[in-house]
Amino acid sequence: MNWIYLITAGLFEIVWATTMKLSHGFSKLNFTVLTIIGMIASFILLAQATKSLPLSIAYPIWTGVGAVGSIIVGVVFFGDKISILTWLFIILLLISIIGIKFTTKG
Repeated sequence: MNWIYLITAGLFEIVWATTMKLSHGFSKLNFTVLTIIGMIASFILLAQATKSLPLSIAYPIWTGVGAVGSIIVGVVFFGDKISILTWLFIILLLISIIGIKFTTKG
């Protein structure tokens, strides 16, 4: 269950990062509220995950899921341009996240 909390926390990190961009500097109330809800949900789920997972594992996974997901959202929905070399490092980050998961007990 701790890994489900952690991955879900990472997904909510993607939500709040995306809605923060859509809030245009917190000037659009609906997206600002969604940003705050996403942040709270993400932090609560991260806190739940760290009850049983070490911080040294949970935090990098949380930020990694959020980072990779936010990159994908940026490319797909906002037209961000990413170089081939950057994609290589994104893939390495994803491999690292998966590697941490499969080499961690708990």
